[in-house]
Amino acid sequence: MSYEKEYGFWKENPEIYWKKKASFIDWFKPYQKVLSQDEEGKYIWFKDGELNTCFNCLDRHVNNGLGSKNAIIYDSPISKKKKFISYNQLLSDVSKLANILLSLGVSKGDRVILYMPMIPEVIVSMLACARIGAIHSVVFGGFASQELANRISDSTPKVILSASCGLEPNKIINYKDILNEAILLSFHTPKNQIIYQREELNVSLNKEGDLSWTELMSNQEEKSVDCVSLKSEDPLYILYTSGTTGIPKGIVRTNGGHAVALYNSMKMTYDIKKEDIFWAASDVGWVVGHSYIVYAPLLFGCTTVLYEGKPVGTPDAGQFWRVISEHNVSTMFTAPTAIRAIKKIDPQGKEIKKYKLNNFKYLFLAGERADPETIKWSIDNLNIPVIDHWWQTETGWSIAGNFPEFGIFDIKYGSTGKAAPGFQVEILDEEGNAVEKEKMGNLVIKLPLPPGCSSSIWNDPKRFFEAYLKKYKGYYNTSDAGVIDKDGYISVMSRTDDIINCAGHRISTGSIEEILTLHEDIAECAVVGLKDPLKGEVPLGLLVLNTNSIKSNSKIIEEVIELVRVKLGAVVSFRIAYVVENLPKTRSGKILRSTISKILNGENFNIPATIEDKTTLEYIKEIYNSFKL
Repeated sequence: MSYEKEYGFWKENPEIYWKKKASFIDWFKPYQKVLSQDEEGKYIWFKDGELNTCFNCLDRHVNNGLGSKNAIIYDSPISKKKKFISYNQLLSDVSKLANILLSLGVSKGDRVILYMPMIPEVIVSMLACARIGAIHSVVFGGFASQELANRISDSTPKVILSASCGLEPNKIINYKDILNEAILLSFHTPKNQIIYQREELNVSLNKEGDLSWTELMSNQEEKSVDCVSLKSEDPLYILYTSGTTGIPKGIVRTNGGHAVALYNSMKMTYDIKKEDIFWAASDVGWVVGHSYIVYAPLLFGCTTVLYEGKPVGTPDAGQFWRVISEHNVSTMFTAPTAIRAIKKIDPQGKEIKKYKLNNFKYLFLAGERADPETIKWSIDNLNIPVIDHWWQTETGWSIAGNFPEFGIFDIKYGSTGKAAPGFQVEILDEEGNAVEKEKMGNLVIKLPLPPGCSSSIWNDPKRFFEAYLKKYKGYYNTSDAGVIDKDGYISVMSRTDDIINCAGHRISTGSIEEILTLHEDIAECAVVGLKDPLKGEVPLGLLVLNTNSIKSNSKIIEEVIELVRVKLGAVVSFRIAYVVENLPKTRSGKILRSTISKILNGENFNIPATIEDKTTLEYIKEIYNSFKL
């Protein structure tokens, strides 16, 4: 079936469409209705159906004779360890931990926080919680104690699962010290903390409630634990994302729609077959890690790669290609910033040529706008389709993309493709009026959102409506700005907060960044609005150069200013640019444009908890100080 026919079939028969997709999931109890609404108007998918996500990830594959197949390939260039974990072994470990949690009084609906590095035990922990109906909340390993405390206070976990440490290229981070402090700062005290001791750091377990993961698991008998039957709308996990109020936003993901949507996406979006090796080069602390390191690959029954390392520096810019070659990865999903980091160090793609990538079919990008030059560089060096697609923590899977199941349509540089079946994407102005094709506006999704999307925030029933549904009646507000062209291609240009109003003209920072990256010496860049007494705002560019650049900084700045003037016109008023060593980013690769803007405009700012490297902010402060001089 073509994309047009599939999308049309969904639009005309949404309930029949999702009923068909739900047939690929094992249900303990059939649902009564595909789509319904409660008394408050909230949409419910697969009402009264019962299932268990862990059963669908593990038991059914073992029951179908796939037990000896690899479920997880763990590859850690930092610890220099590799592990191959079968579905049989994973099921055994998950059952053991599930029994341990039950023995500690954890039951259906209780919360369990996971504060762990990228090791197989984090996947075991997620699935063990899912098995017994406990709601897990993964918090980035290494997150600051106050941020962890905020999440402990909000979710009130009965147990915390953690590890002794996390590993960075040049340091060991003591997780136990951070956890101890977080519990002291929190308004809630968990009953127990189960700590996995890593070889790189052995910590003392002398706090009340401390337990050893290794001792508990080695003493636990091999006995099965039944999967708890959960309603479709029962929560599977809480994933915290930063909130504008300063209070973490706990996005709630429910079991039924999540399983249906993710299973469907593995074939539709990523063209995966059960014998394939799938790699999402992300972190389990992000939604990408939840959806595409853990749940979607295991729901589908293929093999997932769990990578503990960086795109560069662990130890070189060729590690992504080594992993793909060594483990026969067919499809990889990562952030554009990871590819830009590789391109900066290896602009000629010499590292790629060291490896045989015979089974590598697709590279998917998401998390930050993929600038055309990064996509072109990837296609030129990899000789495979490189597909940008758009989604959010709240949706849990892609809103738009290019779908190999239906035959890849033309790749338009700078576009995230077309709307996925299930999503009706439109563009509205600030007043809620439709915007014509090719014009920029606010990207919105017509309700109901498809299965797998969140519809609530933990502990705050009104907050989801206020944040996402209030502004445009009948629509979910993505808070992204963009364009839909005459062929239905969606281009996400920036967050709506990043639109610059320059002398009455609404200018997308993404459109300027797209032009800046055309320059051969620019590895990546960020454009923000600088307050101007005459024009309101003018754009300012921060430029990161390729390592092989030989021109002077002043010459490059002069050239990019002229390039923007030629491509976009003088009305954009792009006349200020600085060269910086690196840009401040989150650990998922998003450039912290809002923080940069606040610093350069002399406003108060908080250092985001998700920042990868705090020292990058010093470059921005130096630029601000130069203004004052």
